Amino acid sequence: MSDPVGYDLEDGIATLTLDNGKVNAVSHEVIQAFHAGLDQAEADQAVVLITGTPGILSGGYDLKVMTAGPEQAIGLVAAGSALARRMLAHPFPIVVACTGHAVAKGAFILLSADHRIGVDGPFRIGLNEVQIGMTMHHVGIELARDRLRRSYFNRSVINAEMFDPEEAVTAGFLDAVVAPDDLVPAARAVAGQLLKLDMRAHATTKVKARRALLETLDWAIEEDKRHPL
Repeated sequence: MSDPVGYDLEDGIATLTLDNGKVNAVSHEVIQAFHAGLDQAEADQAVVLITGTPGILSGGYDLKVMTAGPEQAIGLVAAGSALARRMLAHPFPIVVACTGHAVAKGAFILLSADHRIGVDGPFRIGLNEVQIGMTMHHVGIELARDRLRRSYFNRSVINAEMFDPEEAVTAGFLDAVVAPDDLVPAARAVAGQLLKLDMRAHATTKVKARRALLETLDWAIEEDKRHPL
């Protein structure tokens, strides 16, 4: 079985490509592969570029696990929360090249990165948990509260509203939208600019700037253990 998250290092940029079936479902195996990719990128002292397959970054958590039972669902969400927390404190910049749809955990990947570029097209981006009968977990609420524009927080978290790529920029899920053919060059250009940063200063400043969020997420992770989905 192929690795669900590929790793490619070129010119100081480590590309992690999520390729796990039709909707790029996020499973335990995917999360473990992301951790391995981040470990390798850190060892390589590389800027991270996360991307998906044509038309989709990710449709969210693996529904086979999420519907297998409460313990399985809680365990997968907890693992995903730990990954988001790690991404937010990663010592090297993380760029996401969003290849299309980004739903639920796919959208949280966007909210856990330092710079996000999407593609123009009939794609939907957002948090659909409430729409599909899931109570939003504390980590998801706090991450959205911090990274989304205030006027879009309730619309996204409570109303499960989905957005096209252009409005996803306004909401705070993306930083820019480009034509599909321009996505990889644009993302690599941003990553290349970020390579010029002093990485010690970047890592220290990132943690200082996000200290309140990281502390809140630590609380939220524990709260989700006490009061699960």
